[in-house]
Amino acid sequence: MEWIVLLPPVIAISLALWSRRVYLSLLAGLWVGAIVLAGGNPVRGLGELVEQLVAVFEDPGNTRIIFFCLLVGGLIALMQASGGVHGFVEWAQRRGWGTSRKGAEFLAWSVGMVVFVESNITSLTVGAISRPLFDKLKLPREKLAYYCDATSAPVCMSIPLNGWGAYLLGLLAAQGMSSGAVSLLAQSLLFNFYSIGAILFALVLALTGWGFGSMKRAEMRAAQTGALTRPGSKPLIADELAGIEPVPHAPRHVRDLMIPLGVMVGMIFIGLYVTGSGNIMEGSGSTAVLWAVGSAVAVAMILYALPRRGRRVLTIGDSMDQVLKGSSGLVGVSFLVVLAFALGRVAREMEMGAYVVGLLDAGGPVWWMPAAVFLIGGFVSFALGSSWTGFALLLPIALPLAEGAGVPAPLMLGAVLSGGVFGDHASPLSDTSIISSMSAACDHVDHVNSQMPYVLTVAGGALLAYAVAGLSM
Repeated sequence: MEWIVLLPPVIAISLALWSRRVYLSLLAGLWVGAIVLAGGNPVRGLGELVEQLVAVFEDPGNTRIIFFCLLVGGLIALMQASGGVHGFVEWAQRRGWGTSRKGAEFLAWSVGMVVFVESNITSLTVGAISRPLFDKLKLPREKLAYYCDATSAPVCMSIPLNGWGAYLLGLLAAQGMSSGAVSLLAQSLLFNFYSIGAILFALVLALTGWGFGSMKRAEMRAAQTGALTRPGSKPLIADELAGIEPVPHAPRHVRDLMIPLGVMVGMIFIGLYVTGSGNIMEGSGSTAVLWAVGSAVAVAMILYALPRRGRRVLTIGDSMDQVLKGSSGLVGVSFLVVLAFALGRVAREMEMGAYVVGLLDAGGPVWWMPAAVFLIGGFVSFALGSSWTGFALLLPIALPLAEGAGVPAPLMLGAVLSGGVFGDHASPLSDTSIISSMSAACDHVDHVNSQMPYVLTVAGGALLAYAVAGLSM
């Protein structure tokens, strides 16, 4: 009955994709896992479920991400009420940016490539800058959510001058590879086929307008009816938050958007530097993102309160009202993140990842090993909603396996990284997927469903690449 450890995430994800009731689906999967942990007693399972939800906040990193989600709502509300978002749209269009479908999509992709310091900040920045342009051009929110997601984890893993790189170097050091860890990580980036493929695939879509599957249907819906979201859908940002209009006397200056966003991105580096005691590669990502968005909110409140031609855009009191309004609009997102964290915690307590990794067998031919590591890493990260957990589970097995079987270590490490990013990108439980849906004001299940054909296409190409690389060793 070891397979029973797979039930909680499988039930949660399957129900969410089938019923589109993501909160109830996560609770159902969480309850099933709690019942197993409680010895099969459904009543005791309810108590265990509550304890697992409470235990989420025992991890400071989890709590910081939840506060980050709430503050993001406040920042979005401030930038919209100040006229900064509208000012950016007018400024960009005067320069010919985002005046066409190709221009808007390429801008979204480019912003995601430039902001590589933290995956959630990437998603938020792409959404904040691109959503008004996409809306004006009648491009569906599902497409924007895809760009937010496709340029978050894949880009952060391809340019690991951030917390992702620090985390991996720590895992490699734990395997006794301190001296050659940086070199091995650098070499493995060439074999990180999924991340490379996801970035290039998104670029091709932006430049050509090509599409298929449910994403293509969403684009046709938006073009023909003007409906940016599916009728009956429930975007993760409340309608009143996504559609905040500037206050009557707002100047609509682009700086009212770009200064807070610039502070947010810059504070990531400062946060990583401070928490890493002078080394940004060793800083705390969750602390840095919370400091970043908190600083952006504070700077925005001060900026909007400064007199301009004798009057303020927003008083401090008005700004505080907007922050509370925006934060309240993202309570649902925060609860969704709590449920996802709790389900991942239950799956780890049931040792689901160890069970799946244990299916990897070193016997027989070795050419298939990189492809197998990629698939198993993808499943683990998909089920747990965390690429970092997939890295931690697979690295201690994949690297010794590579050494014993004669598989090049950079190739095997690249397969581990690709599998983790693939599962993270595809999973409805991933915080980057949730933040991408929120940033684009898109229904979360619609985001997952619409990007899945694209994700699987890239994953299929990566799988083939690992098979070819294995055969050509």
